[in-house]
Amino acid sequence: MKLLFDQNLSHRLIRLLEDVFPDSQHVRNVGLKTADDPVVWDYAKAHEFVIVSKDADFHQRSLVLGHPPKVIWVRLGNCSTADVEQLLRHHKVTIDTLEDDSDISFLGLSW
Repeated sequence: MKLLFDQNLSHRLIRLLEDVFPDSQHVRNVGLKTADDPVVWDYAKAHEFVIVSKDADFHQRSLVLGHPPKVIWVRLGNCSTADVEQLLRHHKVTIDTLEDDSDISFLGLSW
């Protein structure tokens, strides 16, 4: 599964999680650092990414438009990059299930 990290998450997550989520990207690395949500959505859809964001807007968009792309909504509030990394690692099996379940458009993750 390829993740596309939104601008509200650190670009360092790509390197930190490459062992469990290879081929992931950050919006800044694909020329979308300041892109609006619809542009990020379309890019993720066209390139088969799952969007990872702390922004509720992607969650709402997934409810209206369905998938693809699918969305992982990180619900940690103010936190470190290490916290996000650990959350995604901890929920790896659940995240893999998201990819395989055709009925689910988004996954909200928190502790």
